[in-house]
Amino acid sequence: MPLARQCELAGVARSTAYAPRRAAEPDAEELALLALVDAEYTRHPFYGSRKMVVYLERAGHRVNRKRVRRLMGILGLAGMAPGPDTSRPHPRHKVYPYLLRGMEIDRPNQVWSADITYVRLARGFVYLVAVVDWYSRKVLAWRVSNTLDGGFCVDCLGQALQDHGVPEIFNSDQGCQFTSEAFTGALKARGITISMDGRGRALDNIFVERLWRSVKYEDVYLKGYAGVPDLLLGLAAYFEFYNAERFHQSLGYKTPDEVYRAATGGGARIVDKYGEKEAADTESKTKTGQRCSAASDGLPS
Repeated sequence: MPLARQCELAGVARSTAYAPRRAAEPDAEELALLALVDAEYTRHPFYGSRKMVVYLERAGHRVNRKRVRRLMGILGLAGMAPGPDTSRPHPRHKVYPYLLRGMEIDRPNQVWSADITYVRLARGFVYLVAVVDWYSRKVLAWRVSNTLDGGFCVDCLGQALQDHGVPEIFNSDQGCQFTSEAFTGALKARGITISMDGRGRALDNIFVERLWRSVKYEDVYLKGYAGVPDLLLGLAAYFEFYNAERFHQSLGYKTPDEVYRAATGGGARIVDKYGEKEAADTESKTKTGQRCSAASDGLPS
């Protein structure tokens, strides 16, 4: 079908189809605000848009909440407190339940997880995705992209599977990159159980959140990368250091590579604090009811 006819049926001007589209580049003020929001969120990941507005105003920037929400949306950020519209999946994508609460992580390749973060450059920004083994904290694969298109997440997953085999469970947030059929299909085709964080529950993926803090404070903020080529070289060197040389207190001052290979010295227990709270509330109500009943028994009729 001719392009002119396609445009006619779609109700758009032919110039829309013919004219090359260039992505709008953020101005210097926008980049400065993105950098401030990124750094403050890394320090205080529980900050939502309201507190971020106050922070930016005290830093000398007059912004409203609408703009801050837009900036946080560009960075893919949301405060850790539960709230509406956080980690929103594609409306047609299936969302899977969170399966790790109360689980004992006691071996490599039992649980992997992935997450995306924003990385600022001197003139712009990119997104970084990584796949992490929960037992050893080892970074199994990573990719960089200048858009949030899900393709770079699928590539990262494919590299991790090719290099390290198949995990029992794969955990992620509910972002559309991870709920897409391409991503979940690659997991289901290999018989991998899928787990997804609860809405507004960034701590459900705590090990990757800690990785981002380390990457930014130990490398990105110190180096101040000018462009993507420098960033790729720097991240390759950092992740090699992180896996093979950096001692982790939670691993008994061993490296992730050592723990992953030996299958000893790692692990974690995902505390079911919500289940425990519900049990405590139930017990408290039961005891309160018993006290009230006993008190009532002692009253004259």
